[in-house]
Amino acid sequence: MVVDRIEQILNITLLSVGESSLTLGQLLSVALFVVIGTFLVIWTSRLIRRKMTENRVNADVVQMVSRAYLILGMIVLVVMALEILGIPLAAFAFISGAIAIGVGFGAQNIINNFISGWILMWERPIRIGDFLEMGEVRGTVESINTRSTYIRRVDGVHLLVPNSYLLENTVTNWTLFDRLVRTTVRLGVAYGSDVKLVTELLKQAAEEQEAVLKEPGYAVLFDDFGDSSLVFELSVWVHATAERSLRVLRSDLRYRIDELLRANNVVIAFPQRDIHVDGKLVVEQGKRS
Repeated sequence: MVVDRIEQILNITLLSVGESSLTLGQLLSVALFVVIGTFLVIWTSRLIRRKMTENRVNADVVQMVSRAYLILGMIVLVVMALEILGIPLAAFAFISGAIAIGVGFGAQNIINNFISGWILMWERPIRIGDFLEMGEVRGTVESINTRSTYIRRVDGVHLLVPNSYLLENTVTNWTLFDRLVRTTVRLGVAYGSDVKLVTELLKQAAEEQEAVLKEPGYAVLFDDFGDSSLVFELSVWVHATAERSLRVLRSDLRYRIDELLRANNVVIAFPQRDIHVDGKLVVEQGKRS
């Protein structure tokens, strides 16, 4: 009796369209199928991601493959669920067409960002771990999603940047092909200083820094005769992944350059002005009351 009662409840028709009908049992079985299928798709997607990561596959490839597998799996689940329910896809042709028109007008930015996300993951002009510069914003790419890209700014703040922005605007990628970056330190020494000695001291400061690469080599340039100083420029090449590492290197170079110049009695210049006065200049000291 109980079994018969359960069968009667499961055979209750919820919806009828032409010759097709939807029963409570079909709905529950499809719901269970979708839940189990979703769990399996997500679990296998994470398994694929983990295996590829263990094999040291590039992070961008891992994300693109796992995301494509997840989307494809969900599409297959929906199609199979409709087949189980006995609902042909042609039944949604008219409705889907009307919805597509409405969505096309109302979700242009979303679709644009979605397509841009796949372009970024496929062409890889920007990769996870790259250091980007966008106007006044500098930061490291942490993840590239289908709609937006997460960037961690140099001050630790996270930015959510639409994918279309990265494709439609000028973005400086410091690490697109390699992590080789050139940085410079400028300084001025007083007139009368031994310029050859200054050059050797700057070279010594560069050689003592482990982060400075031997190839491409560093260079010291006697850049200009300034208003109050002889201007020198030290250019070095390093492997850098963020602006902070360059600032730290420049700071270390300046510390060492200052020590070497002081030890060799080379004066770092400061602004000086000669004032010429036409006529007589009288200086009077007023009496204190």
